Amino acid sequence: MQNMAGPAFLADCPTRLAVDIIADKWAVLVLFGLNQQPRRHGELVELIGGISRKVLTQTLRRLQQYGLVARHAEAPRRVEYSLTDLGRTLVEPIEVLTTWARDYGGAILDFQEAAQAATPRATD
Repeated sequence: MQNMAGPAFLADCPTRLAVDIIADKWAVLVLFGLNQQPRRHGELVELIGGISRKVLTQTLRRLQQYGLVARHAEAPRRVEYSLTDLGRTLVEPIEVLTTWARDYGGAILDFQEAAQAATPRATD
């Protein structure tokens, strides 16, 4: 029996685009942060610990280019971001990943600690 790569392995497969989007940790957090309501840039910075304003701006622009986030400017200093209908389709998969992380995150940390303890340390 011949081992054939499925469509997900092809360079132009839409699956690769989806994985590219969700593999970016900031994109997932921004999408999840916009799930409840539209938010301003500063609100997202406060909500998402550790993201810089510059990286947030880059992430929002990228998500806009994918059609997942909409930018609404009421005045020059009053800009809000919200999920588009397409962006809302990612909320459920993100919630599933979040549940998985809550359920198994501890096990992953335990495994990492055990592997680290088992690794011999180099001495000078």
